[in-house]
Amino acid sequence: MIEDKHLDSVEGLGRFLRSRRELLTPAAVGLPSTGRRRVPGLRRDEVAALAGVSASYYMRLEQGRELNPSRRVLEAVARVLQLGDEDRLRLFRMVQPSARRMKPPVRVERASSSLRQLIESLTRSPAFVIGHAQDILAANDLAAALYADFAQRDNVLRMLFLDPAAKSFYRSPERARHRAVADLQRTAARTPDDPRILELVGELAVRSGDFRSLWAREYTKVPPYEVKRVHHSSVGDMELRHEALDIRSAPGQQLIVLQAEPGSPSADALALLGSISAPALPQPSTGHTDG
Repeated sequence: MIEDKHLDSVEGLGRFLRSRRELLTPAAVGLPSTGRRRVPGLRRDEVAALAGVSASYYMRLEQGRELNPSRRVLEAVARVLQLGDEDRLRLFRMVQPSARRMKPPVRVERASSSLRQLIESLTRSPAFVIGHAQDILAANDLAAALYADFAQRDNVLRMLFLDPAAKSFYRSPERARHRAVADLQRTAARTPDDPRILELVGELAVRSGDFRSLWAREYTKVPPYEVKRVHHSSVGDMELRHEALDIRSAPGQQLIVLQAEPGSPSADALALLGSISAPALPQPSTGHTDG
């Protein structure tokens, strides 16, 4: 155990975090080991990603420039650094004033019934509602058909980084990934102790090296939405205009609508997708019975 009479200062906090970070190997936290490393132990950006915070936020924490880390963030950092009971207690003592803050309530997001009715009424356009962490809260039938090639349709980032279908579905998967990560970083900056974001970023950081690399970047702005070029296994290539609308009645949620240019091959493909994915109508009864 490292003894330091200044451990209760912000400078001591930085030294404490660095010393524990340097004791861990990538393999110890589930990351692949790739060649020689310039620093012992884990890098800052790796700890940040695994803890679910931005690289700049964690850097400020180690440098003593982040004076109000929440309890949730400290718990995430303690988990990543695999602190024992004594070290975990010391960590919380070093930032005791801010660690006493009340935990924010866990946010359970749902799409309202009126939003569900709205997207279901859009029969010619794929439409869905996403939450603040890009969880898919509701989708109409055409959106479900459009993303049918994906094994799970629960979160935009998980689909982009963890599902192999993304590489064949998106004609520019890297562009889609950059935008999704930049959007999540913007949300995380506003709510750094949000439990859903901490959980999501931690999972993606362990399971996707591409995500870790993008999360370590600092996006100054979110790239604009544009035409989405996709390939569906049943109807082929499509170009769809991507519209994202903030929902004022549910802050943090967005309504996503994808539209094809009227009269275009993409519109024909979208119409075909709607027809082949529509549920079969029940056959009318003939009125005859056996016997």
